[in-house]
Amino acid sequence: MNFQRGRQKEEPEINLVPMIDVLLVILIFLVITTTYSKFAELEITLPEANTEEVDKNIEQPKTIDITVNAMGEYTINLIPVKATSIENLRDALSAAAENQQDPLIIISADAKATHQSVITVMEAARLTGYNKITFTTEMKRND
Repeated sequence: MNFQRGRQKEEPEINLVPMIDVLLVILIFLVITTTYSKFAELEITLPEANTEEVDKNIEQPKTIDITVNAMGEYTINLIPVKATSIENLRDALSAAAENQQDPLIIISADAKATHQSVITVMEAARLTGYNKITFTTEMKRND
């Protein structure tokens, strides 16, 4: 009893849209979870220092202690400096050196201080002609 004589049988059709959606989800998952090797990564060997005692008879250079707080404010030898420019900081460094040639500049910067504020101190020291610059750090405590 075939009442539809003039109609042909419908061919089964495969819908590709859901398959493409599933493949895209799998592709996104693979991209997110894949780790890539870092080509910019450098392997370095840090220098070592020994703790020999310094001869007390050798004249030690004058030190200038510069602190930089998290807000970018400076103090030179515990005296606050209103340094709005590199030139102001340079003049304050010259005054703190008291005409001594190439004093040792010790920069103590807060961990949250901006990189620019530390670079400003280094640039002011360079403009003044001081080449001996060091940084203070603090050892991590194992609490």
